[in-house]
Amino acid sequence: MKNYRLLSMAMLVSAGLVTFSQPAAFAESKADRTDYSVSLLGLPIASLSFRTRVDGSNYTISGSLKTSFIAEILEPTRGTITSKGRITRDQFRADSFEVKYSTGRKNARAAYTARNGNVRSATIEPKKNLPKNWIHVPASHKRSVVDPLASLVFPKGEKPCPQTVGVFDGESRFDLKLSPIGKRQFSTDGFSGEALACSVRFVPKSGYRKDNSSIDYVRKLKGIEVWFAPHPEDGYMAPVYAKIPTKVGRVVVSASRFGS
Repeated sequence: MKNYRLLSMAMLVSAGLVTFSQPAAFAESKADRTDYSVSLLGLPIASLSFRTRVDGSNYTISGSLKTSFIAEILEPTRGTITSKGRITRDQFRADSFEVKYSTGRKNARAAYTARNGNVRSATIEPKKNLPKNWIHVPASHKRSVVDPLASLVFPKGEKPCPQTVGVFDGESRFDLKLSPIGKRQFSTDGFSGEALACSVRFVPKSGYRKDNSSIDYVRKLKGIEVWFAPHPEDGYMAPVYAKIPTKVGRVVVSASRFGS
């Protein structure tokens, strides 16, 4: 599931480009689209696009990932991610969440259903034979969680950092710990101005192999940054830029369209 984990992380830092606003703004059906590019060492490796539709208190968010020509030479990858649910107390609360990807000839899927932030059922395909050192997800880790699509989006007037966000992606439970590091200038289609920069730490809780070197690497990783900007129309805070150091170089996620 290495590629699924990379796909989840890529979409996670980008997922904040989806729509989030005050319930009063949801009286009519509303659609939004955001796009961004992903690069490694300055070379384009993927593109992502998100579409959000809100109808009353119900929402649907769908995202897609496609690797670039350069990355296709090494390992072509496609992915989709979907969250459907209700807006309660200025938050997206998924009733269903699903992420699917294909890389080469391999396909995988992770999904879960929930109610009021509490997970009711979860599925991983293909089914895995869990090793003895697998850290199982207890029931307590499936309460008051958000899916990756809603994990980095914050209501109007609320500061993204400092903040700790509990996330469940269908297989693993982890915390994102955000701390303020200053302000940055950023410009793209739909936004130009000052963004709030936060450092991000990944804290695994359960749903992984205890001696997993990739998980251990991300746990110790320093230098992850996410920049948040207010949506030009609705004022919610969402990412417009992120950088993630990796063993092979820096990955940069940058919004090419923000809420237009």
